[in-house]
Amino acid sequence: MKALYIAATGMNAQQTRVEVISNNLANMGTTGYNTRRAEFSDLLYQQVKQPGTINASDGTVLPTGIQIGLGVRTAAVSVELAQGGLTQSGGDLDIAIDGNGFLEVALADGTAGFTRDGSLKRSAEGVIVTSDGYALQPEIVIPDDASRISINSEGEIFAYFRDRTEPEELGQIELATFPNAKGLEAIGGNLFLESNASGPPINATPGLDGLGTIRQGYLEGSSVDAVREITELIEAQRGYELNSKVMTAADQMMSATSQVR
Repeated sequence: MKALYIAATGMNAQQTRVEVISNNLANMGTTGYNTRRAEFSDLLYQQVKQPGTINASDGTVLPTGIQIGLGVRTAAVSVELAQGGLTQSGGDLDIAIDGNGFLEVALADGTAGFTRDGSLKRSAEGVIVTSDGYALQPEIVIPDDASRISINSEGEIFAYFRDRTEPEELGQIELATFPNAKGLEAIGGNLFLESNASGPPINATPGLDGLGTIRQGYLEGSSVDAVREITELIEAQRGYELNSKVMTAADQMMSATSQVR
C-alpha cells in the first residue's frame, strides 16, 4: 500500500523541519546568526491517466487525468538574510554591519571565510581577529601604545595615542557581497565559504555599491523570531502526528484485507 511510504516521507520531512527550527532556537543568542528555513517539494507522480488522454469510450479528451503523488522530499534548507537587531556593547572592536555585506577573514589554511559576526579581538601581535583567532582581511595591526581605536561608518580605522593630538589611520575595513549570498556554504563558527552557487565575492568600501555601513560599539543579534519558530514547531508537530495517523489507518486497512476469507 503506497499510503505507508507516502506518509513515511511526510514524517521524515516534518522531522527535518523540526531539526531546522531547533537549530534556529538554539542560536537565538548567536551574534550575526541568520534564520534557516526548510523547503520542500513533492516527489514524482504516478501517471495512471495523463491529462489530455483520449477517452476510449466516446473519444472525449480527459481534462485532468489521474496522477497519484508519491510523497514529499526536502528540497533545500535556505538562509533568510534578514538584518538582526543591533545591540550596543561599547567595545572598541565590536562592530555591526548595518545593511548588506560580510566581513572577510583568513582561515587557518588560508581560505577566505565570510562572517557577519563583528565581535572582533586583538591578538598578541596586535592583529585584529575574530573570536576564533582568524585575521580580518585586509589585515590590520594595532600598535601596542595605542590608547583608543575609532572606526567610522565607512570602515576606516584610526588609533589614538596619549602623546599625540592627531590620530593615525591604520587601515580600511572592506565588506564583501555575492551575486547569490544564499548559496554560501555554512561551516559553523558564524562562518561561510564561497561556493559555485554563491558566485565570487565582490569587495568594496562600506556604504558603497549597496553595501551596509559599519557601526562601532554595536553587535548584530540573531534574526530568529521566537514566536514564529514556536508557531512553526507546533505546525510541524501536528503535521508529523497526521502523517503517523495515515500510517495507522493504512496498517488497519491492510490488516482488514489480510483477514478477509
